[in-house]
Amino acid sequence: MAKRNDYITWDEYFMGISLLSANRSKDPNTRVGACIVNSSNKIMSVGYNGLPRGCSDDEFPWEREGDTFDTKYPYVCHAELNAILNNGGGSLEGCKIYVALFPCNECAKAIIQCGIKEVIYLSDKYADTVSVKASKRMFDAAKVKHTQLAMSIDEITLDFRKENI
Repeated sequence: MAKRNDYITWDEYFMGISLLSANRSKDPNTRVGACIVNSSNKIMSVGYNGLPRGCSDDEFPWEREGDTFDTKYPYVCHAELNAILNNGGGSLEGCKIYVALFPCNECAKAIIQCGIKEVIYLSDKYADTVSVKASKRMFDAAKVKHTQLAMSIDEITLDFRKENI
């Protein structure tokens, strides 16, 4: 019997981990996950967008508009930063980070500072914002490669039923 040929690529696998992690986010509008991987294809850390530890998801705002103080923006920690902070202590030097949305300028700074050398993303829907333009400028200056992933599949279904394992 020959091995199966319809398995997912490493890039699809790690982006899948990123997207699965995003499902932990409590944000009602934007759920983003991140997966950091070293050169041996070992997962170093994962993260998703959410409030800092000790800040209740029920007591802080999730609004997107209005007085900035009463929106989610001053409080939510992005998936990329959470993945960096969740790292168990191993060096992230030379790693890749997989994320659905192109990183903002604040996350770009953290990505550069910890030594990650490649950002692999799905969507660049905020490409025209100052934040993303600044990210790209910093990534290019710091020689951090940024690659939009072209997926060969549209979806993967996870089946948690014991009888199907």
